[in-house]
Amino acid sequence: MRIISGQYGGRVLKSPPDNRTRPTSDRLRETLFNVIAPRLDEDTRFLDLCAGTGAIGIEAVSRGVAFVTFVDRSKKACALIEENLDKLGVPESATDVLALEAENFCGRRHEVGWDIAFFDPPYDSDYSLVLHEFGYNHTLLNEDGLLIVEHHTKKQVPDEVGSIRRWRVLKQGESTLSFYEAK
Repeated sequence: MRIISGQYGGRVLKSPPDNRTRPTSDRLRETLFNVIAPRLDEDTRFLDLCAGTGAIGIEAVSRGVAFVTFVDRSKKACALIEENLDKLGVPESATDVLALEAENFCGRRHEVGWDIAFFDPPYDSDYSLVLHEFGYNHTLLNEDGLLIVEHHTKKQVPDEVGSIRRWRVLKQGESTLSFYEAK
């Protein structure tokens, strides 16, 4: 798995030794970042939820966002993310890596929210709790914030939850990206 573009473009990330993590494909990552590129700048706060290898958040760092929070329930995944960040020389002041369940993290009150959140749990997961938190916990997304949910094309996700609504859907193979923003 490699970084597509930006400061660390072309660099290879270490992948987990097992096949339990389903990384977002390079092609889908490139599509995602083509869509959100206008929202990425030196002030952007990015949340990589169910981060796995950290490839999405690391791509965001490479493209110049101010800060990335990586959240994954697996301590091994978090150690791998830390290893990849160290390998690239990403300053520790630009990232935070947390070993927490997505539902636990999203259910908390946050002093500072995120401009873009990417949620990519295992496809067989129940997405409803995290979507509910994004719809009702107004400390997660900043004003004009964006939530992107990666899911299997056959998995139904709601068009609206609380204060967020889906405004765009991109399908690529068996994967779909659903883009949500505040109503």
